[in-house]
Amino acid sequence: MGMMQEFEETPLSLAALGWSAFFDVQLEPDEVELGRMRVATVHRSRMTAVSVRGPVRLQLAPLANTAEYAVGDWVLVEPQTHRLVRRLARKTVLQRRTEGGQVPQLIAANVDTLFIVTSCNDDLNPARLERYLALANEAGTTPVIVLTKVDQVPDASPYLAQVTGLQRGLTVVTLNASAPEAAETLAPWCGFGQTIALVGSSGVGKSTLLNTLAAKAPDEAQATGAIRETDAKGRHTTTSRSLHAISVGGWAIDTPGIRTLHVSDISVGLDVLFAEIAELAPGCRFRDCTHAHEPGCAVQAAIAAGALDPARVDRWRKLLEENRSNTPVTTGPRGNRTSALPGKRR
Repeated sequence: MGMMQEFEETPLSLAALGWSAFFDVQLEPDEVELGRMRVATVHRSRMTAVSVRGPVRLQLAPLANTAEYAVGDWVLVEPQTHRLVRRLARKTVLQRRTEGGQVPQLIAANVDTLFIVTSCNDDLNPARLERYLALANEAGTTPVIVLTKVDQVPDASPYLAQVTGLQRGLTVVTLNASAPEAAETLAPWCGFGQTIALVGSSGVGKSTLLNTLAAKAPDEAQATGAIRETDAKGRHTTTSRSLHAISVGGWAIDTPGIRTLHVSDISVGLDVLFAEIAELAPGCRFRDCTHAHEPGCAVQAAIAAGALDPARVDRWRKLLEENRSNTPVTTGPRGNRTSALPGKRR
C-alpha cells in the first residue's frame, strides 16, 4: 500500500503530528522558516516524511546515512527543495543491538506508548515480554501489554495470569485485533497528537491491529500472516517500519516481527522492570551483592520468607548478565578511545 494515500487533503496542525514544546525550544532563530516534518519511512537510500500539508519525499545529502534516522523523528527541511537540514533531539527512542553489532539499530522515535503485542497461544512468553518491557522502560515510553486472539480461546484468564504482575503498574488489555471494538479499547493511548508503536513476534496480530486502528480500506491494508499451528510461530509480513495515521487522531509505527531481542545498553530499564528487587538491594550487607549466595542478602531473605518469586530473581540475573556482556565498554587513552564488548576481542 502507498503511504501517500493515507492522508487527507485537509492540512494538519503540527500538534496533530505530535509536535510539542520539547521540539519548539530546539529551534535556532535562523531555523524558524524551515519546514518541520516527521519521518514516515526510512530506506537504505531514501526517506519520506509527513508535513502539515501531506507526505513529502526528502532530498538527502549525497553521503547521508539513513541508518541515523528513525521513523517518528522530527526533522527540519527546506520548504522549497525538501532538502533535509537536520534532525531534532528525540523525546524517546526505541533501539536494539543486533548480535555482534557495535551500533544500536533504531526502531522508532518519539513514541509515547509502546504496545507490546502477544497472543493467547504458545507465542506468549513472559521472559520475552520482560525483554520488551526493559526496552520500553529504557526508552522512556509507557508500555502496554496487548493480548490478542482472545476470540480463539474459551477462556483468556490463564494467559492474562501469565502477564499480570510482570511489572509494577503495568497495564494489560485483551482484545480481538480484527474487531472494531479493539480501536475503542486502545483509544486512550491513540488520541490527538499521540504516537504509539507496535512490537512483538510475527503472527501475533500487529498488522491486523494496525489496520483496525487506522480503519484502512482493504486495498490499503497492511498484509497480515497467520501463526503456524505446529509451533505458534508467524511469518514476517511487515518488513520495514512506517508511520500511519490512526482514525481517532494519533499515529502508529508498525515494526517487523522480532524473534530474538538481545538485552544491551540498559541502565534503568531493568530496575523499573524488577522494582521489587532493586528496592531490596540497598538492604544487603554488601554493596556489590549478587543476591546469589552472600550472607546478609535482603533479596535472598525475601525469597526465604516467600515474599519474592525465585524464578523472577533468576530471570533478573540472566538479563543483567546478558546486558553486561552485550553492552560495549569504552577503553583506551583519552582522545583515542574505542568500544568493545566485555570479554571479546576487537
